[in-house]
This record gives sequence, C-alpha cells and structure tokens, in this order.
Amino acid sequence: MPSDEKIIKSNKKGKSPLTDLNLFVTGSIDIPFLAITIALLTIGLIMLFSASYPYAYYKNNHDSYYYFTRQFVFAVVGLVAMAVMSKINYKWLRVVSVPLLAVTILLLIIVLFYHTDVGGAGDSSFKRWIPIGSFTLQPSDIAKFTIILTMATYISNYYGKMRTFKYGICFPLGIIAVFCGLIYLEHHMSCTILMFLIGATLMFVGGSDWKLFAFGAAVLALVTFMVVTFPELLESYAGDRIRAWLDKDFSPTDLRWQTNNSLYAIGSGGLFGVGLGNSKQKYLYVSEPQNDFIFSIVCEELGFVGAAVIIILFAALVIRGFVIASRCHDKFGALIVIGIVAQIGIQVILNIMVVTDTIPNTGIALPFFSYGGTAMMMLLFEVGVVLSISRKSSQKKV
Repeated sequence: MPSDEKIIKSNKKGKSPLTDLNLFVTGSIDIPFLAITIALLTIGLIMLFSASYPYAYYKNNHDSYYYFTRQFVFAVVGLVAMAVMSKINYKWLRVVSVPLLAVTILLLIIVLFYHTDVGGAGDSSFKRWIPIGSFTLQPSDIAKFTIILTMATYISNYYGKMRTFKYGICFPLGIIAVFCGLIYLEHHMSCTILMFLIGATLMFVGGSDWKLFAFGAAVLALVTFMVVTFPELLESYAGDRIRAWLDKDFSPTDLRWQTNNSLYAIGSGGLFGVGLGNSKQKYLYVSEPQNDFIFSIVCEELGFVGAAVIIILFAALVIRGFVIASRCHDKFGALIVIGIVAQIGIQVILNIMVVTDTIPNTGIALPFFSYGGTAMMMLLFEVGVVLSISRKSSQKKV
C-alpha cells in the first residue's frame, strides 16, 4: 500500500483519488500531552467561575453562572471536536488547507463590515466579533490555526528552497502580511502581534536564512523602539496604551485602571494566596476579570505557588509538543505541532507580561482560562490535531 504522503503528492498531480488517503489514523495518542491539557482545562474552568461570578451577577441579570455555563458548553463541544480530530488522519488537513484559507480570509473581511462590539470597550471601531444569534464568532481565533496550516503546507512544499530570499522570505512574509493586515484593521493589535510571531516561528524552524532572519529581527527591534519612543505614530487606541504603560500616573481611572488593580491583586496574593474564591479585586475592580486579566485573580487567590504551578503546566505542554514534533515522520505534521504549541506558549507569555505590566495592555487571552467560545473550541480542536499527529509519531516506520 502506498503511504499517505505519496497519496497526497499523487493527488496534487491528479493521479490518485482522495479516497485512497486513509481518513482515520491508528496508534496510541500521547497521554502526557492529553493529561496536561485536561489539567489546564479543569483548573481554567474552576478559576473562570471563581473570577467571573461577581461580574456576571452584576452584568447579566443576577446570573452568577452566566460565563461559567457558557464556557462549560464551549469546552464540551471543544472536547468532542478534540476527540474526533484525534482519530482523523491529520494529513487530510493538507487537502483542505486552501479552502480553509479562503473561508478564513472571507470571515476576516466580513467582520470589518458586519460586527458587534460585544466584549469590547463600547467602541464600534473594534471590529472583532461577527454576531450569530445569541453568540458571536471571532474570526481571528480561526485565523490562528489557519496561518499555522497555511505556513506548514507552504514550507513542506518548498522546504528545499527555504534558504532562498524568494521562497524563504518573500512568499512567507506575504502570507503573514495578509493575515496581520486584515486583523490590524479590526483594531486587534495583540492578535496582530501574535499572528506575526507564529508566522516568524514557523519561518525560522522551516529553514529561512538565519542571516536574513536576524536582519528582520533588528528591523523589528528598531520599529518597536520608535513606537515606544513616539506612541503618536500608532493609532490613538494603541498609542494611548503605550503612554499608559510608560506613565504610571496616566489616566488612572481609565487606561491604567485595569492594570493598576491587576497589580493590586497580584500583590495581595503573596506566597500562597488568599484562598480560592476569596479575591477582592474581582468585585468590579479588575475590569472583566473573566477575560484577559484572569491571571491576576489566579495570583490573588492561589498566590505565587499556585501561579507557578500553572506556568509550569503550560511550559510542560509546550515542551511535550516539541517532543511530539521531533518524533514526527514528516515535516508537515511537525510544523503543525510546532505552530500550535508556539501559539499557546506565546499567548501565555504575552498575557502574563500584560497582567504584570511588563508590556503595554494589549488585551490578549490566557489559553484554557480566559472566557471565549471560539477561542476555547479552536484551542481544543488544535489539541486534537496534535493528538492525531502523536498517533502517527508513535508508529515505527516499516
């Protein structure tokens, strides 16, 4: 029987029907990766309820369970998607990569014209959510996986040419620019940065010339320096956040309010925390504590020790992902795993840096913890993809 890889290549040449590619994959999943995921999901749901019930009671007709029940439903749907995807041959993703790219780009364009400001700052200029009945869809959460799949497909197709300027720099940067440009138009700076970093990570591990990569990093550092020095170069919403980060007395009742109260929460937690459920800052001091700043409530209630355990779990998840990627028999699967764990790791780092006022407030979610249906379902789906690849990675070549 021909291998799946050969079947896919022959499909591209029109020599073999897609039905020859096995739909399901056999082999055992990576138990450590699954166990760490379930642990983070469980802790995340518990902390979401603890952090959100006062705000939910105040904002949603005295329903303290509002955010928790919705997130729990999203998590169940995501777990089902994870279980199904873990059984499907991940190489089918290569077949659907172009249609998924087209759908994602279409959604990113639609949200610019048809959107709601639910979850935003009451400003219609934040074009991030497409309303669908009583729910909303955030295309940027889908785009995170799409850019991983698109870059993995491209790099595995042109791996032998990745050290050239044309194939290793120009084309990959073009792909990244399309995603970053559309998301930037949503006024979603944090996701724009995240998308760029995901793409750059895949370029680096995919074989782009490190000298050109170093030059690009130097240019990026210069641009960052210019933006920090002259915040007026950015649009007002982003520039004001940089000013609020640089000047701790800037807008204390508005732009600094959330960050200041986050720091109060972290400081109040001490070594072992004030106890689960006993946070004071979640009582309308930390704005929307169920979202981007949930980690500050984690620090207040569980203390330094509890927060450190959660960080260690995230680190273990990323490391285990790299182990799975290193055992993968093909570049496409390895690149997907690296892209997914890079996405998780980068989001965690940026979120904690924002919460601790290390970088300006960019509004980036903490995986498995922050409230968000699209993000939760896509994240668990991505875990299913990693588990599918781990099944193939556990098999020996014959």
